[in-house]
Amino acid sequence: MRGMIRRLGCSQGPRVGMESQHQNAPSAGTCLILSPQPSALKKTMPLHINTPLIASAPLSAICGRAIWLKMDALQPPGSFKIRGVGHACEEHHRRGARRFVSSSGGNAGLAAAYAGRQLGVPVTVVVPESTTARARQLLRAEQAELVVHGASWQDANALAQSLVGADEAFIHPFDDPLLWTGHASLIDEVLDADLRPDAIVVSVGGGGLLSGMVEGLRRHQLEIPLIAVETSGAASLHRALEAGQPVEMAAIDSIATSLGAKQICNQAMHCATTHPLRSALVTDLQAVQACERFIDDHRVLVEPACGASLTLAYQASPLLEDFETVLIVVCGGATATLAQLGDWRNRLSGATA
Repeated sequence: MRGMIRRLGCSQGPRVGMESQHQNAPSAGTCLILSPQPSALKKTMPLHINTPLIASAPLSAICGRAIWLKMDALQPPGSFKIRGVGHACEEHHRRGARRFVSSSGGNAGLAAAYAGRQLGVPVTVVVPESTTARARQLLRAEQAELVVHGASWQDANALAQSLVGADEAFIHPFDDPLLWTGHASLIDEVLDADLRPDAIVVSVGGGGLLSGMVEGLRRHQLEIPLIAVETSGAASLHRALEAGQPVEMAAIDSIATSLGAKQICNQAMHCATTHPLRSALVTDLQAVQACERFIDDHRVLVEPACGASLTLAYQASPLLEDFETVLIVVCGGATATLAQLGDWRNRLSGATA
């Protein structure tokens, strides 16, 4: 692969790069990194990366069993969303789409904006008025056109779909078979690393990641149980399982806004009722505390939506007792900050005092 050589950690000795190919070796202390040219990257690599799969010593000690982490918080846009969104964008680009339109002010919108920038396709993201200043800043940094409309995601979504032209593609945050196929790549990577967990813990919002996990497992003819985690104020899957069908929640009452779909998609409901699955609920405070402990243990900041899954390990949940090896999908999230986590903890702690 053609590329450029970057040099880190040393300011002395001969320059190492394309202009000094006659040099046999770099000077002491030099770190060489092969940086593929963007054109080569687009042709040979997907938009997501194969993220680290690590054994967590702290969480394994707490739970008394092997806890593994699939670190999708380290994806370029900050969350697992780029797997599905990236796959969808690449497919629509192959079909000739000249613009992508997204309706998510969260991680799906960021993934669409990142994918568009990498593919050289303009992206319009329609977000509700409740979208945080940080999320808007991140979207603009990815060079997306930002449209603010409506009080809810439903309002923004309706406008976004009305903006899609004949040669353009709408990128749904969670309800699209292309997304599920992209998310299924996570299972491929885990199995390629020779890990076969007894259970997989995954956070659930609209159900896109859940649907992708089941698709990936079925691709390999595996019935590994899933433990689907939500916060109590965003429990659209839990309520659907109680009702026997998807139901629309009147409102989302959770700081875990990335889980804030009022109703799960039909595919997620189908997966939840045809694949081994257990539903778990945690509080907002537990999710935030898990995020803060995860920073100390693994030096990675994630959103409360991801903290919901981590809570099961930090609380040594009885739901894990039947399994010797557990994989937690660290789905990530780019819109939370350290200061926000502290503010949420203080507010939620006061509310429960």
